[in-house]
This record gives sequence, C-alpha cells and structure tokens, in this order.
Amino acid sequence: MSTRTLTRNDLPPLAKADGHKYDHGHALILSGGAGQTGAARLAARGALRIGAGLVSLCVPGAAQLEVAMQVTAIMVRRADRPDELSAVLQDPRLNALCLGPGLGIARARDLVPVALGGGGGARRPTVLDADALSAFADAPHSLFAQLHGACVLTPHAGEFARLFPDISGNLHRRTCSKADATRDAARRAGCVVLFKGPDTVIADQNGACSIHASRGDRAAPWLATAGSGDVLAGFITGLMARGLGPMQAAEAAAWLHTECALGFGPGLIAEDLPEELPRVFRRLGL
Repeated sequence: MSTRTLTRNDLPPLAKADGHKYDHGHALILSGGAGQTGAARLAARGALRIGAGLVSLCVPGAAQLEVAMQVTAIMVRRADRPDELSAVLQDPRLNALCLGPGLGIARARDLVPVALGGGGGARRPTVLDADALSAFADAPHSLFAQLHGACVLTPHAGEFARLFPDISGNLHRRTCSKADATRDAARRAGCVVLFKGPDTVIADQNGACSIHASRGDRAAPWLATAGSGDVLAGFITGLMARGLGPMQAAEAAAWLHTECALGFGPGLIAEDLPEELPRVFRRLGL
C-alpha cells in the first residue's frame, strides 16, 4: 500500500460558513485534578482556535475554581465520577471528546470507558492522548475492545511501545517501516492512529496512510516543548467537532501544527501554537 506525503493541498475547506456556534460543534475536553489542568487547557484552547463553535472543560470539583480563573471563552463543567460524566454527556450537542492531557491515570481508567461506551447515548468522535493511553499500558487489549471507528489515538514513541509492544519491537529491529507499524497499529486498534514524531505518520483501520515530516524546509525542532502534543490533540478534537472525519482531522491538524511552529519560529512554547493559528489561516487564505 502507498503512503502519501501531506501538503497544503490536503487541507479541507476550513472557513466558517453562515450559521451559529452550534453549527460548528461543541468539543468537550476532560481535565485532571487541581494542579494538573494545564494540559487540558492547552488542548481546549487549540480546539477553540481551530474553529470549534464551543469548547467545554470537564473538571473534578477540586479543580473547578482553578480552571474557572484561567479561562474565559471556554466553559467549565464538573464531573468527578463516571456517573457524573455520563450525566454531562446527556447533552447531545457535545459532538467531540478529548481525553488524556493531564487527566491522570486513575481518572482515565474511570472515565475512558464512559466516554467510549456511549455515555449519554452516543459514541462520539474521540481523541485519546497521554494518560488515556498510559492508563491501559498493562492491558492494551482492554482499551482496543472499547474503541470505535471514530477514535483517534495520538501516541508518541513511548506510548506506542506500551500499547503495541510487538509492533514497536519490529520497528526497532527495522523489520518494518514506521508507516507499516502505524498501519498495523491502526488495524489492531480499529481506528485512526497518529504516531507522533518529527516524521508523524497517520493511518486508519482500512490501511490508508499519510506522513507529515517536519524536516528539511518544514523542520520545526522547537515543537519539542512541553504541551505541544496537548495542543495537537485539541486541534484534532476541534476539527472533528466541526465535522471532519477522524483521518482528515488528524492529517489537517498535524500539518497546521507544524505550520504554526514555522510561523512563530524559535522560542516557541505550547501556548503560542493556538495563538499563531489566525495568522496561519490568513496567510493560507483559509
């Protein structure tokens, strides 16, 4: 199977048409507890900047005041327990979820099954990153059994090795390419896998595969900064809230993520990525 290289021409139309905020989706980002909310706030900011009509952070009670003091356009909802998340998900307007950034291992184990199991009566497009992946490192097949085709997993190399140890072993022994490894992982998981790195590879469960290499004239080494991946997860979630399919959302987010880094340049920190998006959109005519 062929692997294509992502270019500007792969971006879908992203300009907003007429309509109100709910026409552009409502993303829900789950946060960890007090002192652990920064990653989720980065993801939420990314989802909002990339065009989701509304974004809410779902936080435990102990973190509610902390988050409320840090956000304005982003709304705050409370959920400590699985049943409380299920109650939040009764809102049918919530149409894309992000779990993982700063979520915490114990909270991820409790809440990921609710999100993936159709809490609120719907199986929504869902990004699983960071702690939502690490929480199942001891039994990855228990995670795979819960996944559905509208999910996107966004592991870095360490998380990929914990979820797919045999595939990762083949990659390290150089008996397969990163593209082959990502395809194999996507087939096993039954959903899109975005394998992060300077050579980010994205594959779906049907074998489609694309690569976005931040190398050569698109090299952006300053993306190696804390929180960069959290913003990427938010970009994907925001695009799925707007109605893009998982593969298309992951591809567009990866390309725009690097474009933001290139636009800002050295000295970049994660908070700069969402704020660079408006300039990127103007430059690209989006």
